[in-house]
Parts: sequence; C-alpha cells; structure tokens
Amino acid sequence: MTRLALHSRLLPGTEEAYEIEHARVWPELVTVMRAAGIADWSIWRSGRDLFHLVECDDYEAAVARLRQDPTDQRWQQHMAQFVEGFAQNPEGVAGQSLRHVWTMSEQTD
Repeated sequence: MTRLALHSRLLPGTEEAYEIEHARVWPELVTVMRAAGIADWSIWRSGRDLFHLVECDDYEAAVARLRQDPTDQRWQQHMAQFVEGFAQNPEGVAGQSLRHVWTMSEQTD
C-alpha cells in the first residue's frame, strides 16, 4: 500500500461550503473510489489550502479509472466551484503529489 500527499487550494470564500460538501461525500463516490483501488483518502484544511493523504496500491491507475467513471466526473464537475486546483510537482506521481521528506515509522533508529 502506498501513501501519497496532495495539495490543492480552494477558491476564496468557499472554505465553509467545501467543508459542508465533505461532511458526507456521496456514498456512490466512495464506492467507485474503493473499486478504483483507493483504500483511504483524508483531507486537512489550513485556510484555503487543502492537504490530502491518499492510500492506494497504484495512484495513477486509480485516477485513470476514476476519470472514466460517470460518478467521479459528476463529483469533479460539482467540486470545481470550490477548488482552484491541485499544486503541480513535476517530481510527483501524476504531477500532483507532494515531495515526501520524512516518516517517523520509516526511520530505523
């Protein structure tokens, strides 16, 4: 299982509405995310900045599969009113993941 972090940014003034939308994400979206191979997805917010932690076997394959799914397409279109976009990292998986620096549990001593 791989973990990766993503960073996106909200449009100004949409912070509260974004959180309301995520109080209960569409159950059918969660189903298609799991079917695409995503085991878990967490989001933290600091101001307009969103930090995502995604756990899956193959993020690129999962995203490719989700792009073809009508439920995910509707969700992405719906969320576009809140999200400015994902930060780009040419070194990251699919150009979006944050550069991994350190994980305590991976340090041997």
